[in-house]
Amino acid sequence: MSLPYYPINDFDPAMKGMVIGGLGIFHVFLAQFAIGGGMLMCYFQWLAQTGRSALARRFLDSYFAWLILLSFVVGALTGVAMWFTSIQVGARTIGLMIDEFHWLWATEWAFFCVEVVSGYAFYRYGRFLADRSRMILLVLYSVAAWGSLFWINGILSWQLTPDGWLKDHNVWSGFFNPSFWPSLLFRTITSMTVAGLIACIVINTMRDLDRERRRELINRASHFLGPMILLLPLGVWYLMSIPADSREWVMGGSAAMTMFAAIAGGCTLIVGLYALIGLIGQKLYIDGLTATVLCFLAFVASGGGEFVREGTRKPYTVRMELFSNSITEREVAELRRTGSVTNDPYPMRDSGQYPNDQVRLGAKVYRFQCSVCHTVTGANSVVFLAQTWTTPQKQMNIAKLQHTKPFMPPFSGNAAELEGLVQWLSWEAAGRPMSWSETTQDRTAYLRIGSWINEAGTQSAQNLGLMRVDREGQ
Repeated sequence: MSLPYYPINDFDPAMKGMVIGGLGIFHVFLAQFAIGGGMLMCYFQWLAQTGRSALARRFLDSYFAWLILLSFVVGALTGVAMWFTSIQVGARTIGLMIDEFHWLWATEWAFFCVEVVSGYAFYRYGRFLADRSRMILLVLYSVAAWGSLFWINGILSWQLTPDGWLKDHNVWSGFFNPSFWPSLLFRTITSMTVAGLIACIVINTMRDLDRERRRELINRASHFLGPMILLLPLGVWYLMSIPADSREWVMGGSAAMTMFAAIAGGCTLIVGLYALIGLIGQKLYIDGLTATVLCFLAFVASGGGEFVREGTRKPYTVRMELFSNSITEREVAELRRTGSVTNDPYPMRDSGQYPNDQVRLGAKVYRFQCSVCHTVTGANSVVFLAQTWTTPQKQMNIAKLQHTKPFMPPFSGNAAELEGLVQWLSWEAAGRPMSWSETTQDRTAYLRIGSWINEAGTQSAQNLGLMRVDREGQ
C-alpha cells in the first residue's frame, strides 16, 4: 500500500480549521450576496422597465457597483485563498473531490466565467443599453451565479451524505445526495435574504433621496426577505436528511456544535421576525445602522451554519471514506502494522530540539495524525486536552480514541508510535526539558498498548454504531 504524504503547514496558535473556516465563512457570505444580488437586480430591472418604480433603475446601478466591488474583487480573492489554504490543510480531500467531480468542477467554472463576463458587461455598458438588453444580461448573470451554487452545493453536500456513492462510486449518486435539495433551497433563500439586507444598507447611502423615496425602495427590497419563512421547515428537512449520529452532534451531543447551531438559529429568528413583521407587515422604514446590524446578524448566522455543516462530518472530511487526518478506514490496519510515519519523507523542522528519538517520533506522529485539527499549545491544544491524564490514561485513551471521543478517527499507528506520542505530550506539558528518558525498553507497556489498540478495532465510532444497528435489526 502506498499512502500519499503531503507537507503540512502550521498556522499556530490558530488551528488549521480556524484559518480555512474563517476564510470560508467570509467567502460563502460574499458568494451568497452575489447570487441573491443577481436575483434582486432582475427584480428591480423588471420594476423599472414595467414602470412600477421610477427609482428602480437609479438604485439598480448604484447597487450593482457595490456588488461588483464586493463579490467580484473580494469574493474572487477569498475564493483563491480558499483553494490555497485547502490544499495546505487537506490536500488529499481536495484531490478526492477533484478526482470524483472534475467535470462538474469544470462546469461550475464555466458558469462562473459566464457570471463574470455578463456581470462586467452590465457594469461597463448597462447604462447605455435598452431595457430588454439590460434584462438579458442580468438574467444571464443571475442564472450563472445560481448555477455556480447548484454545482458547488452538490459537491459540498456529498462530503456529509455520500450514501449511494459509497456503494457504486457513480458521480451522480454522489452529487444528488440526500442533503442536496434541502441544502440548495436553504442556501438560495439565504442568498436572497443577504441581498435584501445589503440592499437596505445601500439604499440608505443614497442621501440625495428623501426619506419617503428611500422607504419605497426599502419596501421593494424587503420582498426578498419574505421567503425566510421557509427556512425553518427547510432546516428541519436538512437535519432529517443527514446521518443520525451527525444530527445528534447538533441536538446536544457536542456542546460546541449545539451552541453554534443555537446562535445561527437565534440570529436567523431575529432577522426573520424583524423582516416579516416590521418591514413586510408594517412596511417600516429601516435606517442604515439597523440594516447593518441585521446584516451582521445574518453574517453570524451564516458563520454558525457553516461551522455546524463542517463539524457534523467529524471524524471525516468525506463521510465513511476519508478521515479528517486524510487516512481512509481501509488504511488504518495496514498503518498499524507498518507504522503511520515510517514512510513519511518529510523531516521534522528543528529536529535537534527534541531530547531523544522517541519524543521526535511522537512529534512526527502528532504532525501526521493530529495536527490537522489540533495545535500544540494554541487553539484546541492537544497538550492542554491531555494534560490531566496520567501516562496509562494517555496510552489507553489514545489507543481507543474513537471510543474515547466518538468524533475522533481511530489511532492509525503501532504501539511504538503511540508510546512516542504519549512521551511527546508529556514532554511538552513538562515545558520541553532538555533531558527526557526514553521508555523503549518497557516491553510490558508496549504489549498493553498493543492489546488496547487491537481491542479498539479499526473502524470509526459511527461505523461501529451502524454495525450494531444492523445486527439488532436482524
